[in-house]
Amino acid sequence: MSVEARVLLVADRNRSGIPAVLSIIEPAIERNASEVVRIGPEDPLPETRFDVAVVLGGDGTILGQARRLATRGTPIAGVNVGRLGFLAEFDADAFADATELVLGDAPPIVERMTLEVRVESPDADLDDDEGWTLALNDCVVTAGAPFRMIELGIDFNGHGGPHLSGDGLIVSTPTGSTAYNVSAGGPIVHPTCDALVVTPLAVHSLAFRPVVAGAGETIAVTAVRVNEGTTLVIDGQLTRHLRVGERVRIRRGRPRVRLIHDPRAEFWSTVVQKMRWATGPTYRDR
Repeated sequence: MSVEARVLLVADRNRSGIPAVLSIIEPAIERNASEVVRIGPEDPLPETRFDVAVVLGGDGTILGQARRLATRGTPIAGVNVGRLGFLAEFDADAFADATELVLGDAPPIVERMTLEVRVESPDADLDDDEGWTLALNDCVVTAGAPFRMIELGIDFNGHGGPHLSGDGLIVSTPTGSTAYNVSAGGPIVHPTCDALVVTPLAVHSLAFRPVVAGAGETIAVTAVRVNEGTTLVIDGQLTRHLRVGERVRIRRGRPRVRLIHDPRAEFWSTVVQKMRWATGPTYRDR
């Protein structure tokens, strides 16, 4: 293999566990790359084009870098130094073993759907391309202090929809379906699907169940009655307070996040192993 890959290496070198992982993967990267540029997760992205971004950290780090790199189309290889590692599929040894493949001419890339989210005031007259924020996992409207129930109106494609009273609402991608969504009782959706997963939070109704909408639909969530602390949260990282009358519009994102897949990993096996899917009681004869 010709050593031609230009690599962006993103790592917080002061974070516990990162130096040990770097000691394993950096020599492998240097053997298989023509150039390696090293930055921290909060540093500005260089203007240079890179063939691969290698990102060390947990799923939160991957989410943050995915939003930054999606519009560039840079493939991301996540090396897990966090607790779970759904998005960061490689551990240090697996990445070192697969470096030649990851930095080669045909790495195993999977594309993940994103969301575009924006907040509109009642009198907003925004251009269609203005004011959108990218999300890979989800956007959440959460009640906040003083923690009374809030009321939200939900609209699908301008044709109306239900109102809910409760603690809020999650709209997630299939990638995000294994995050906050599944904790709130929403369905797990295979990440290669394109869909919008809509899951209520502690809704005051026995008749409002999570739904899976088509990826081409646009969802609008209007703040009918909110608390002082009611907040829109994007990927668990970006926040904005919501006022009565404001509308959160959500649609499929135009850029897709490109992740380099560990060939030894398989989604449903990961769900079983890492999330203990369908784990039953501990029987005495087992």
